[in-house]
Amino acid sequence: MLIAGIDEAGRGCVIGPLVIAGILIKQENIPALTQLGVKDSKLLTAKKREALIPEITHLSEKTEIIKLSPQQIDRAVESHRKLHKLNRLEAETMAQIVTTLKPEIAYVDAADVLADRFASHIQEASPFKTRIIAEHKADKTYPVVSAASIIAKVERDREIALLREQYGDFGTGYLTDPKTPNFMTEWLKTHKEYPDCIRKSWKPAKAAKSQQGTTQTKLT
Repeated sequence: MLIAGIDEAGRGCVIGPLVIAGILIKQENIPALTQLGVKDSKLLTAKKREALIPEITHLSEKTEIIKLSPQQIDRAVESHRKLHKLNRLEAETMAQIVTTLKPEIAYVDAADVLADRFASHIQEASPFKTRIIAEHKADKTYPVVSAASIIAKVERDREIALLREQYGDFGTGYLTDPKTPNFMTEWLKTHKEYPDCIRKSWKPAKAAKSQQGTTQTKLT
């Protein structure tokens, strides 16, 4: 039986892409993932995640990575569609991965508060009909999802490293990192508009832009 695991990295950040990764693996090879030390990517060091990538790839039948740019995310969030716009975008992207991998069962880390609804949205968006099992914290429960989370995290870290080379040290891209909001504020002071690497639809990004505009008005 062919099993897929799908997970994402970078959903909550304000800088950089949202990376969604999937792996396809024979059911009998899943215990080998555990033996390698595969687990939730957040519980592993960056060095360990990097070291696991070739091992995961070797065990897998196929892997698939899709990167959603800040512009794609902004278009989805600011569209006139109904609620849970980012959830829908994730579900549609995961459906693309399901369609590519064609598993008999796909285990997915659910982005929606209603995991079953998230599974339904993936199934609706994929022409390839299979069993979708979406659960919260699936990356902690299923090694195949843990493996996908590692691939997604490593790929996002690589993208962030390239962006830091281009724009300077903005930290991790998450607002919990003081470097990130500081970078946004300082960039606006100099350039007036955000660079393409920032998700302009994020409320904190809008608030910082609005505050900067108010400050400029007072100065003039």
